[in-house]
Amino acid sequence: MAKLIKNGTIITAADTYQADVLIEGGIIQAIGTGLEAAGAAIGAEIIDAAGKYLFPGGIDPHTHLDMPFGGTVTADNFETGTIAAAFGGTTTIIDFCLTDKGKPLADSIQKWHAKSAGKSAIDYGFHLMIGEINDEVLAELPDIVHTEGITSFKVFMAYKNVFQADDGTLYRTMLTASELGAMVMVHAENGDVIDYLIAKALAEGHTEPIYHALTRPSMLEGEATGRAAKLAGLTGARLYVVHVTCEEAVKAIAEAREQGFDVWGETCPQYLLLDQSYLELPDFEGAKYVWSPPLREARHQDVLWNALRTGGLQTIGSDQCSFNFNGQKELGKGDFSKIPNGGPVIEDRFSLLYSEGVAKGRLTLNQFVDLVSTRSAKLFGLFPRKGTIAVGSDADIVIFDPAAERVISEATHHMNVDYNPFEGTAVTGAPISVLSRGEFVIRDLNFVGRAGAGQYVKRAPYKQPVQAELATAP
Repeated sequence: MAKLIKNGTIITAADTYQADVLIEGGIIQAIGTGLEAAGAAIGAEIIDAAGKYLFPGGIDPHTHLDMPFGGTVTADNFETGTIAAAFGGTTTIIDFCLTDKGKPLADSIQKWHAKSAGKSAIDYGFHLMIGEINDEVLAELPDIVHTEGITSFKVFMAYKNVFQADDGTLYRTMLTASELGAMVMVHAENGDVIDYLIAKALAEGHTEPIYHALTRPSMLEGEATGRAAKLAGLTGARLYVVHVTCEEAVKAIAEAREQGFDVWGETCPQYLLLDQSYLELPDFEGAKYVWSPPLREARHQDVLWNALRTGGLQTIGSDQCSFNFNGQKELGKGDFSKIPNGGPVIEDRFSLLYSEGVAKGRLTLNQFVDLVSTRSAKLFGLFPRKGTIAVGSDADIVIFDPAAERVISEATHHMNVDYNPFEGTAVTGAPISVLSRGEFVIRDLNFVGRAGAGQYVKRAPYKQPVQAELATAP
């Protein structure tokens, strides 16, 4: 049904202004004043957003739903995870499609389509993991970019003997991605050294969750980030460093950008608000806070906030990867290396960044929109269809009450997991209603959408492939 949202204040990455928004066919048809007649002509429902902000729907560029890891599977699948995301103001996610060495990439992509189709309540796309490079993989990649619309490849520099790829694989992936106009993403930690440190800690009898952090020091994240950035500079590839946690990685990205390398960085709410001390909680509670890279000492938080404010980091992902404390995190009792890595963040990403960023004066409203939506849309080939409020864009809109207050709790969240890492955190500002392509998914704090209503979104390359450029050259 057509809709006319009236009296709201529109916030984009570039502008702040009061105007009405006319929606028909899932698309924003007009923005301005005096739209009542046009709305009446198409039978538009009137929605009063007085006193509310209108944000473009959040884009979460980093999720892991229905993902196997460490002998178990994430607690949230594409249904529960995307419903929770919608409650949190996110209308598009990009999930990671894991691959198996020796098997066609297409097999893994189809597996992820099967996981998501008919389940996702919001729109979604995929990144593709690259664990090996050979003639078969190279032959598949052009079709994956141009037919599947998957234009970002993930390479793990950690998780030795599980996901980790060697530098040769990373380098060749960058060469190919650059030719295809695809972006390379890295989990930047030195997996070889971490593997040694883990074995050493366990041999010395150190089994507690805190050793997850102590065996993955921030210097190893900085080293891997710098190494990947140099390879990006060498190959001319666009590089995106996921879940940046520390000063060393921030500096490596800044140095690469100063040299003109096409390097971008993402951080996550957990690294802005939580610190390494949480892993020392008694009774194995510290396992709830095991992510990779790990939570850092609190001194790194100011560095991350400053990088978001000054543009040194450009996006906020959730790194949603939820495991229940009971029965899943507990797999690592007696051996910290067996604790499933990850936590539930998809629902609170948007609100936490607003409350801790905008409401506390660390970020402007426009910076907030860029970080939670617009920059990801631009980097991942979704803009201007998504990531902004503009005529012709999808009507993905969050009606946000800046005066609302709530306390984050497992008792009230919508994720399918038995704890919340931000338990007891008071936040200012909340999504009240959320529209995806012009239809309410959340209305007045209630889920009114439908599992399966989300569409798979094909994404565009960030530049024309070399072959196309040559073909059209005069």
